[in-house]
Amino acid sequence: MTLGPLMIDVAGTELGAEDRELLAHPLVGSVILFTRNYSDPAQLQGLVAQIHALRSPRLLVAVDHEGGRVQRFRNGFTPLPPLRLIGHQFDLDPAAGLDLARRHGWLMASELLSCGLDFSFAPCVDLDYGLSEIIGDRAFHSRAAVVGELAVAYVHGMRDAGMGAVAKHFPGHGAVVADSHLALPVDRREYSDLGDELTPYRRLIDNKLPGVMVAHILFPRVDGRPASLSRRWIAGTLRGELRFSGAVFADDLSMAGAASFGDILARATQALAAGCDVLPVCNSRSSVLQLLDGLDIAPDPASHLRQAGLRAHAHPDRAALLASEHWRACREALERCAQPPALRFTAES
Repeated sequence: MTLGPLMIDVAGTELGAEDRELLAHPLVGSVILFTRNYSDPAQLQGLVAQIHALRSPRLLVAVDHEGGRVQRFRNGFTPLPPLRLIGHQFDLDPAAGLDLARRHGWLMASELLSCGLDFSFAPCVDLDYGLSEIIGDRAFHSRAAVVGELAVAYVHGMRDAGMGAVAKHFPGHGAVVADSHLALPVDRREYSDLGDELTPYRRLIDNKLPGVMVAHILFPRVDGRPASLSRRWIAGTLRGELRFSGAVFADDLSMAGAASFGDILARATQALAAGCDVLPVCNSRSSVLQLLDGLDIAPDPASHLRQAGLRAHAHPDRAALLASEHWRACREALERCAQPPALRFTAES
């Protein structure tokens, strides 16, 4: 059985009968976990093991675990600072900022891998224009070149741990105000004005990036569909111009940013036609059921291989990881990064 294009969620901290039935469907290839699926590391290990045991080849298991506001697992995991703090460190000392980015990526990946997960949707490589509240401190920096450097260091840290990266939100979410969870953001710039947004992706693709998530953002001067449903953006720019050969994920198709382009079946069909390999459908069991009943596509071995490229390369023993000197050093570095700077007073003459 190949890995199908659907990425779905599960209800709770262990698999129920309906979860097992849905995950056995050949259209499903991966699972995304949320905070509701987590109580502690031991429980998480058990849940992931249940998912992996259902099929061969096993389903992929993922999570959004960037740090800051977007960290699904808290108790028993290192509290990761938002990426903006790494950008601040880079401004003070570029070498220290790059080292911190690599440590952040390694620590995030290592702790997830020790619980059996395959990958995290990270890093966020949107540019911080000060416009998007949903991005905000999730972005490394406002300057494209700096984001590119820090993202490469971060991805290398993930790779050191044994995890592939999925960069997001292509081609860029930082210059729009609307939150695509709630509405369709519109970026009215010409394609020729979007070079900075693509810079981090060029750098990462040159470094063998295995995954990209595409945003529900409409660029009307480029195409009439949002990037996640656009062959112009995915087949043309991402696959063609940037020569990306890894797995392409749509953002969650149940989000409001995609809702105006048809029902869930129409959205999924458009995303696949545009070149997406994986279609996340989260927090909408009815939508998953509609797709399993109505989506009629043949298995795609090439897409299966691209997805399989995100399978974890290692699952370290958790106790050994937490006892390691490198884990302690990375954790201490991130704790220092998250601390507010000391106040300095100067005497007036």
